[in-house]
Amino acid sequence: MFESVLVANRGEIAGRIIATVRAMGLKAVAVYSEADADLPFVAEADEAVLLGPAEPASSYLDAPRVLEAARRANAQAIHPGYGFLAENAEFAQAVLDRGLVWIGPSPLAIARMGDKINARNLMKEAGVPVCPGVWEPVPDEETAVEEAERIGYPVMVKAAAGGGGVGMGAARAEEALRAAYRTARSRADRFFAGSDILLERFVEGARHVEIQILGLADGTVLALGDRDCSVQRRHQKLVEETPSPGIGDELRQRMMDAAVRAGEAVGYRGAGTVECLVAPDAQEFFFMEMNTRLQVEHPVTEMVTGIDLVEQQIRIAAGEPVSFTGVRPRGHAIEFRVYAEEPRRFLPGPGRIKVWEEPVGDGIRIDAGYAEGNTVTPFYDPLMAKLCVHAEDRPAALAKARAALDAFRIEGPKNNLPFHRELLDRPEFTGGGYDTGLVERMRTP
Repeated sequence: MFESVLVANRGEIAGRIIATVRAMGLKAVAVYSEADADLPFVAEADEAVLLGPAEPASSYLDAPRVLEAARRANAQAIHPGYGFLAENAEFAQAVLDRGLVWIGPSPLAIARMGDKINARNLMKEAGVPVCPGVWEPVPDEETAVEEAERIGYPVMVKAAAGGGGVGMGAARAEEALRAAYRTARSRADRFFAGSDILLERFVEGARHVEIQILGLADGTVLALGDRDCSVQRRHQKLVEETPSPGIGDELRQRMMDAAVRAGEAVGYRGAGTVECLVAPDAQEFFFMEMNTRLQVEHPVTEMVTGIDLVEQQIRIAAGEPVSFTGVRPRGHAIEFRVYAEEPRRFLPGPGRIKVWEEPVGDGIRIDAGYAEGNTVTPFYDPLMAKLCVHAEDRPAALAKARAALDAFRIEGPKNNLPFHRELLDRPEFTGGGYDTGLVERMRTP
């Protein structure tokens, strides 16, 4: 086992990883930008290295600076968290080339799954259900129109190298398809390494359900359960829960079996997530993408399984055998992402936090990136914290969530706590019969 880990991230996920690193008796090294100097994760680390200015390109996304920070701190391993450089195969390879341990899957697995078109083809070969669509990049609008006619409307347009909902749009007719194609191409050129575009069928009334996998050091791939991520705005998740209230045990097992095949197909090591679209009425599911990193919503899986996923990532990277036997999820867990954003239009609302009072109690977990007196700046994603609850069943978890949300006080920056309280008054959500269109319906006059 190595003795020190540099956490190449910020905010709540940096603090969460640092906590496990230190609990394992290892040295935790933080990196930070000038804008983040006063955030809790910096003080929680054993050592902290300044990367540079606030802009991500000059700090958290600057691979040479991150590697230099590791050298200065004599860090032996790097954990990327999620976002920033977490799914950058070139960075992962650069870490390995410097003789450091990369806490994540191989650069090859990252590259193969990072391209959605390549991933679709690979999953088809592995026997994983894939949504009808294209098998090669769509080079121009006219080809997109031809392919959409073949696939059948509605279709989803995606940036092949995209993520986080950026560069995605649904189209129900040719005019909307052309507009969605242009938007996807523009955002792909701006935000991602490649401009390739793919089309696939848009599944009406779908749920977004993902499977947490863990690829062990000996090559075994385990499925640890599912998470329902259907509460989304602009294809970006707001609430996640496990187990999904929208699928039965037989469908859940088929999805977990397919996720294991997906991991085996790429020789996966570490924590990863196989994301699927589910058509509940037809009891069908389709592979959507594979995230080759820790997910924002990983705490709900930890709460029902009792497994520390970050600890397992570290042990797998060190070549150690799995430290648990069997997976027996218990109870129900829900995560609410707390953003500094206006709760109706979901526009960022940075500002200084004047009051920060967290709920406490059994079965309540807060992963926070900020504290009272800190400032949420406009330079990064506005996620401030994750409120997670765990109880013996879903009704009890919903009741606990309502009490916790009522007790959570944030004053200063705008925040989406009112949205979460509104969600718990929505019978469609509390009844468990929701889909990915729920938030749009909530916001339609």
